Amino acid sequence: MTKYLLIHQNFPGQYKHLAPALAARGDQVVALTPKVDKVTKWKGVTILPYKYRGKPAQGLHPWLGDFETKFIRGHSCYRAALALKARGFTPDVILAHHGWGESLFLKDVWPEARLGLYCELYHTAEYPFVGFDPEFTGTGPETDALRLRMKNLNNRLHFEVGDAGISPTAFQADTFPQEMRQRITVVHDGIDTAHVTADGTARLALPGGGELTREDEVITFINRNLEPYRGYHIFMRALPDLLRRRPEAQVVLIGGDQVSYGAKAPDGKSWKQVFIDEVRGQISDADWARVHFLGRVPYDVFLSFMRVSRAHVYLTYPFVLSWSLLEAMSAGAPIVASDTEPVREVLSNGETGLLVDFFDKEALVEQVCTLLDDPKLRAHLRARARAKVVAEYDLRTVCLPKQLTWVDGLMSLEPRPPVV
Repeated sequence: MTKYLLIHQNFPGQYKHLAPALAARGDQVVALTPKVDKVTKWKGVTILPYKYRGKPAQGLHPWLGDFETKFIRGHSCYRAALALKARGFTPDVILAHHGWGESLFLKDVWPEARLGLYCELYHTAEYPFVGFDPEFTGTGPETDALRLRMKNLNNRLHFEVGDAGISPTAFQADTFPQEMRQRITVVHDGIDTAHVTADGTARLALPGGGELTREDEVITFINRNLEPYRGYHIFMRALPDLLRRRPEAQVVLIGGDQVSYGAKAPDGKSWKQVFIDEVRGQISDADWARVHFLGRVPYDVFLSFMRVSRAHVYLTYPFVLSWSLLEAMSAGAPIVASDTEPVREVLSNGETGLLVDFFDKEALVEQVCTLLDDPKLRAHLRARARAKVVAEYDLRTVCLPKQLTWVDGLMSLEPRPPVV
């Protein structure tokens, strides 16, 4: 029996399927997370709580503030690990999403453990990672390389002690420098294609009453939070023309009012409201009544949203690929997406989706209208997109077996010692 310790600030996060799979085969799986307040059992996993202790210093340089937050989290997790060790637990393998810093000092507690890192992104100062969207370049483009070098301290310190990494896409893995990249295996988190399927009987309830089905002309758009990194501003700027061109269409958006990536909106507003304010005067009240903001929704509502979609729009900077794109492909939503590198890894123009220049709102409208006017094209894209997800990203037959193989391979590695 192998002993695993999992670290994730929002457990289970990316370990939603891997952790129960390890427990199901008889391994001992323990998770440390600040997300819970008491010891919890979940699908064979023992989840232990800990709290962040310490407050950021006042007046610290902003470039250092990011690392200080990660240090505080890492030190808090270190203390929790010492307490766990004192109770007799010694993991063979530690699996950590290190992006928030929690696992910085775990090799100092258990130097013989193998540390497998979930490698989401390395912050790169070159275009298109910086300067992709000239509208939001920030206040100091000349110092971006310096700022991002400091932001990458957490990545670099982890790779001094990390034994191997795993990344969900080649695009994300390739952001890491070569000396790190060579220790990263690309395996996606996986899509449960047996559950995320098309359903011609799906119905989506609307906030003001009524519901939508596959018989309606439904255009969909989703962000975790509605913001520029995921193209919300481009979609909203396309909306007035789209509504005029499609008088029967219902437009449904899912997403919160906060910020997941990038800077906050000015003047204390949300990005959602900033771009509503920008375009609302160009849209009649009758047309605006066909625009529906659902906020954040339960997963079953999200699936209905995808299943009734006749044209799903996905836009993103060159950045972390959203799970929702692959889920849309699996659920049979015909897709118009930005022609950016992470998207091109999973979508081929004319085969599994339609691609447009991220900034070209006119082309976006044209491609959405093309999709809505051509049921044969929609059927073709639906079938090919789902086939690709089933063949390359299915959770049970592809991704989870590869993840388990990667995890098992950690045991054959010579543990990297803590660096002094």
